[in-house]
Amino acid sequence: MGLGRLFGRRRRGGRFKAQEINVKLGFPLIGEISGTWQPDDVERQAAWELYVELATRVSVIELGEDEGLLREALSSLYTMFGTTREILRRYGPAVAPHVAPGQVTFGVLAVNVLNLSIRPLLSRWHPLLTAHEAKRPENVDPVTHDRQWERAAELRAEIESVRQVLTSLSKALREVAGVADLLTVRVPTQATPAGRPPR
Repeated sequence: MGLGRLFGRRRRGGRFKAQEINVKLGFPLIGEISGTWQPDDVERQAAWELYVELATRVSVIELGEDEGLLREALSSLYTMFGTTREILRRYGPAVAPHVAPGQVTFGVLAVNVLNLSIRPLLSRWHPLLTAHEAKRPENVDPVTHDRQWERAAELRAEIESVRQVLTSLSKALREVAGVADLLTVRVPTQATPAGRPPR
């Protein structure tokens, strides 16, 4: 996804808030959703809430080849439905107003990410993974069984595609909310003086 140039930003309470951004979300095998987003304050609040959810989930953190369980990743993605529904209900129609062609809203982006990216992944892979998990011998731990699955790499690749969509969405949400990057920025560690135990 590309976040286009900011057409205008305003500063309020020490934060810069985008008045208008270009958003483009690419969906494998489907195409893309793109348009201009002109968020109001209600959409900014909703954007912040969904951004926090994305920034703190397994589903948006890159899953290394020998890291995590596939079930954890799918479960994290599944919970996005309930979370997103709750945010949409809480803020109501204000986050999904009628807009001109070529424009998008919080509601349009959030619902389409669920229906065009997360839902197809879960619909295909949840039953396949469940069937594989049911075959685990008692003497094999879940991690080993997970890694031995012949389709594990294929599922990991599709999870990564969805993660890319969610990462792109999170960038748009961050711009709209006017907050710092919580996904990639790391606080540098400070050296502990010799002889002093770490706190």
